[in-house]
Amino acid sequence: MTTRDMPAASPAPGPEPHAPGRHEFGPDFLWGCATSSYQIEGAADADGRVESIWDRFAATPGTIRDGSSGRVACDHYHRWPEDLDIGRDLGLSAYRFSIAWPRIFDGTSRAPNEKGLDFYSRLVDGMLERGLQPWATLYHWDLPQWLQDRGGWADRATVGAFVDLADALTRRLGDRVKHWITHNEPWCTAILGNYEGWHAPGIKDLRTALQVAHHVLLSHGQAVPVIRANVPDARVGISLSLHPLRPASESARDLAAMERHDGLRYRWFLDPLYGRGYPAATLAQLGDAVPVVLPGDLDVIAAPTDFLGVNYYFPETVADAPGHGPLDTRILPAQGETTAMGWPVAPQGLSELLARIARDYPCGSLYVTENGACYDDVVADDGAVRDVARRRYLMRHLAALRQAVADGVPVRGYFAWSLLDNFEWAEGYTRRFGLVHVDYATQQRRLKDSAAWYRAFLRADVD
Repeated sequence: MTTRDMPAASPAPGPEPHAPGRHEFGPDFLWGCATSSYQIEGAADADGRVESIWDRFAATPGTIRDGSSGRVACDHYHRWPEDLDIGRDLGLSAYRFSIAWPRIFDGTSRAPNEKGLDFYSRLVDGMLERGLQPWATLYHWDLPQWLQDRGGWADRATVGAFVDLADALTRRLGDRVKHWITHNEPWCTAILGNYEGWHAPGIKDLRTALQVAHHVLLSHGQAVPVIRANVPDARVGISLSLHPLRPASESARDLAAMERHDGLRYRWFLDPLYGRGYPAATLAQLGDAVPVVLPGDLDVIAAPTDFLGVNYYFPETVADAPGHGPLDTRILPAQGETTAMGWPVAPQGLSELLARIARDYPCGSLYVTENGACYDDVVADDGAVRDVARRRYLMRHLAALRQAVADGVPVRGYFAWSLLDNFEWAEGYTRRFGLVHVDYATQQRRLKDSAAWYRAFLRADVD
């Protein structure tokens, strides 16, 4: 999804954008921020936590831009009350967090680690005490290393291990947590981790990656009825990273390339989730790399869900490129305004994407479960972080979201990525997405100007 050679952000042109008011979304629209366990928790050896694939990957020279790891990160494991206080004071109505699987199962016992379960129980209680609706993500990429040593997601046995995780967490937390996301961005788990190799576990094999994708989707389908059995009033979904696509030109070759890319990047996940199986044309193009699919798998994957989480950052421009990648396609570098990740800033892509999903799939409710921007933030002498570009980014994307609502798209909530600056995977601590600045040496938290704007937006109609 990202490129390792990233240009500096280009400035946002034009006058101050017009932002909608919170009241324009209706009283029941959900507003939150999102985080993930490995990126913020730290406490790598605390209370029975075992090694994850990201611990092992980060310890391998050359994998992380600044040579860092998530062993300390934002120390959220110990500082969570302060972080939840920030969320409350911003005026959030929900907080999306993820479970660190290595805190729950250590590979030596079928019994879950009580200290790990207790941590998340305290965390959930803390959310509820502050009026934050908890949204739990069961898997945000930090697979236990002991499972990877047995084959990882390419091994079908990991599907059953994930169902055990879902069972343990929903039994312990299901009396208080009603919103469950099985997986965050299966594309990244499969392709970035097992084909492109610059995410953990660092494998570069297309057939492995596609088998991983299938098993992740299968584990989702198997977990859904378990969650429902343990939490009868649960709302269950999955979060996908999705991009609206543009052809590099109107030529027949580029239009066909965009269609090929769409088959793997978009429909490879959405089609089976909604009962259509894998796209036939894409299966034919992938040849021997296609996954092993057992009888009944596709029925399991299509388990009915209550919502779809959409993580939106940017559109992709696709060109025909014979000999490049599995489908002879190439994503062109961004043009125009970009973030510090080199990602194009395209608010209109959000409303376009949401409209397409709602038109093409019976997804029920939609939630934007991630949307945010990375910029090179600077702490001024007075302690302020004047992240004007991020504030403008939020204003413009919420205007696009408001358009989707006005057009009748059933989008019910928005989670900004991210509450805190954090360990940004292969980029280490060189990239900042947070509304809240974190000084990693002192762990001091500072609200950026973007956070102050989001707080004013959220509180405008309630104070």
